[in-house]
Amino acid sequence: MTQDVSENEHKKKGQRIAKVIAHAGLCSRRDAEGWIEQGRVALNGSVLDTPATLVTDKDDIVVDGKPLPKANATRLFLYHKPVGLVTTHKDELGRETVFDTLPKNLPRVISVGRLDLNSEGLLLLTTDGELSRYLELPSTGWSRRYRVRVFGDINKDKLDSLKGGIEVDGIKYGSIDVKIESDKGMNAWLIVTLKEGKNREIRRVMEAIDLKVNRLIRLSYGPFQLGRLARGNVKEIHREILENQMPGFFKA
Repeated sequence: MTQDVSENEHKKKGQRIAKVIAHAGLCSRRDAEGWIEQGRVALNGSVLDTPATLVTDKDDIVVDGKPLPKANATRLFLYHKPVGLVTTHKDELGRETVFDTLPKNLPRVISVGRLDLNSEGLLLLTTDGELSRYLELPSTGWSRRYRVRVFGDINKDKLDSLKGGIEVDGIKYGSIDVKIESDKGMNAWLIVTLKEGKNREIRRVMEAIDLKVNRLIRLSYGPFQLGRLARGNVKEIHREILENQMPGFFKA
């Protein structure tokens, strides 16, 4: 009984501020929590120092000196990322970013996960940081599929062993399914499917079994496919398709 009363009181008081910032499309919820810890967020005129704060529509939220924009409708876009772009809004080294090259008529978006500088292919972009977080969680159960060119001596037993997971430099990686698409001498194309997608996971795992990745193309993320989307182009997913593919998110 006490727990039910507490939950109802929380609902009346509002939502966690990091969730509200994420829903406005500025960043993911995790990033919003970091911004709060860095003193970049003010609530009702005072700098906020904890993300464990509930807010309502009546509260005044300011991020980096600017009022928090109103949340837009949740939208999702497919983007064919080229090699040579970093997946961040601002790069410390001054390199060109994904967001520098997007069409000007696109609303403010954040990425669902990342593709590193030398990787290419399908990158999901969304106006809603909460959707980004939802799609990145392993519990969502969506697989990521890649076409990977490697150099080295192909050992099928080693590739098959990756289904049981592997630990590299103290980092544990979950099940990775690898199929050989073509194999010519020391060069091969692999189809790699995984669910976690940790930072540079495929490159590190392949290196651990003596294979060097020299091209990496993401083909799909869950039900969404790169298909024939041209390099550098963007395509929006219709709302009806979004709701059909993610009923749990939209019901919540």
